[in-house]
Amino acid sequence: MSDTVLVPGGRDVRATLDTAASDGGGDAAAENSRADAVVVACPPHPQQRGHRGDERLTAVSDALTDQGIDCLRFDYGDWDEGYGESTDADNAVGWATERYDRVALFGFSFGGTVALVAAASRPELAGVCALAPTARLNPDVDAVAALDDLVALDVEARVLYATRDSTADWEPVVERAEELGIETVAFASDHFFVGRAGDVGDAAATFLGSRLRDD
Repeated sequence: MSDTVLVPGGRDVRATLDTAASDGGGDAAAENSRADAVVVACPPHPQQRGHRGDERLTAVSDALTDQGIDCLRFDYGDWDEGYGESTDADNAVGWATERYDRVALFGFSFGGTVALVAAASRPELAGVCALAPTARLNPDVDAVAALDDLVALDVEARVLYATRDSTADWEPVVERAEELGIETVAFASDHFFVGRAGDVGDAAATFLGSRLRDD
């Protein structure tokens, strides 16, 4: 079941909350959901038609709700060179932490970098999973540096990538992750994981679910 959410903040950020179980609608969905954990999902580059309905994001959401975990897929506000987009993710996490006991982050491509950067200032997060992240959002926002911050904060991370990816500059992220002991998972695929959305969705949800379940 899905509901529309307006993420608080100074930018127009709209989201879809996919609930594992819900008795109500609108912004009250999280209050009525029986889930106590949620993943905030960051879409790909908005100037390259990235949006919250991206196939990789919905695959992750489907796999999470099957585990009883909610998923908040959001769209960025007006393009702001990666700065505003990082703020959007942080605001979405803030919305989630007010309503759920446990929160994690996921992102694909540009969104994977946004997720890593946002998580690096959120020690309360249960974990972060980045799929095919780019090394940078802009000259000032660096996913490689964010990995070091995540380790310092003890926020568990996982990086999923495609070995035939010629679109994103993912190699520096994977190299640094492996140096830091952060687990990486390779897929024999291209950047868009054509025909593999279900596989990457399951892989991301397995990791995130293990961090979010209150076993």
